Formats: sequence, C-alpha cells, structure tokens
Amino acid sequence: MSPEKDAVVTVAGLMALAARTAPKGKGIDTIFIRVVSGKELRELAKRLDSLGNERGIGFFRRDAGNLAGSDVCVLIGARGSSAAGIDCGGCGFLSCAEMAAEFSTRTGKPAFFAGPNCAVRMADLGIAVGSAVKTAQIHNVDNRVMYSAGVAAMDLGLLGPDCTAAYGIPLSATGKNIFFDRESRQGAGK
Repeated sequence: MSPEKDAVVTVAGLMALAARTAPKGKGIDTIFIRVVSGKELRELAKRLDSLGNERGIGFFRRDAGNLAGSDVCVLIGARGSSAAGIDCGGCGFLSCAEMAAEFSTRTGKPAFFAGPNCAVRMADLGIAVGSAVKTAQIHNVDNRVMYSAGVAAMDLGLLGPDCTAAYGIPLSATGKNIFFDRESRQGAGK
C-alpha cells in the first residue's frame, strides 16, 4: 500500500471515532458504523450498480463507479425505530408509543429505508455523518456523502438488521478528486 492509501485507512478510523463520539439525543447511542474496503467495498459497489439497473436509477450506477474507485467507505446508520421518548411529533405521530406501534406493524422489505423513524435519531445520524465528513476534510481526504451507498449497505445487511437508515462516505486520495466531474449514466435524472 502507498503512504496515501495507508493514511486514508487511518482517517476512516478517525471518522468512525468522530461519528461515535458525536452528540446523541438524550445521550443514547443508536448509531451503527462500519468501514469497508477490499472485497467488501467491491461487493458494495456491485450491489449499488445492480440496484441502479433494477430500479432504473442512474445516479446509483454513477455512485457505484465512485465506490469502485474509492479506497474505503465509511458506513454510518441509525436505529431510527428507537424512539427518544419525548413525544415531539417530529416523526408524524402524536407520541413515541404510536410511532413504535406503527413501526412494529410493518412487514416485508422496505423500499430502501425502514420507517417510521424517530426524528431525534435521524438528527443523530446527520450529526454523526457531519462529524465524520468534517474529520475527512481536516485531513484532506476526498469524500462524498452518498444516500445511495447507504441503501446498498442496508440491502446487503452490512449494518445489521436493526439499522433503519444509513449513508455511505467513500474516501479517495488521488491527484484529482474522483467525486467531482462525475460521468452521468443512463437514467441519471431519476
């Protein structure tokens, strides 16, 4: 491995640390984190490309190309079914108990993410992702937050059965940022 690639792996670990220690609602951690590389990263890119083909979503296929060209990918998800217990209504239900009851009645595989999700837990996920991306930026590692990579990770079960929403952050260290000037693929407008 080159010094740059070694550094990217180190930064991925620091990103995981930043996501883990990011503030969480009521101090309860419902965040899932995993760093994938090598064979796992190739499988993730392949599944994302397949999902793009199956669903006719061009940007999934484009993002799959970015994943395949990355050194590692940091996956961050949350257990959104874990209500914060403050009855804020952010999820669309009058109480956390109503949200939890609705979640427990859902059967089958969701479109992409499972829900309903606690708004506080989704905010926790956003803060964790932001903290991780900030860490990558501080260390000059090119990255991109990808909803699509989170979808593929959940589809493959990489963050476990309790993860209800996730994002992927692929990382790269090259002379030109691979996440800019990205080629469109068929159906990219979808």
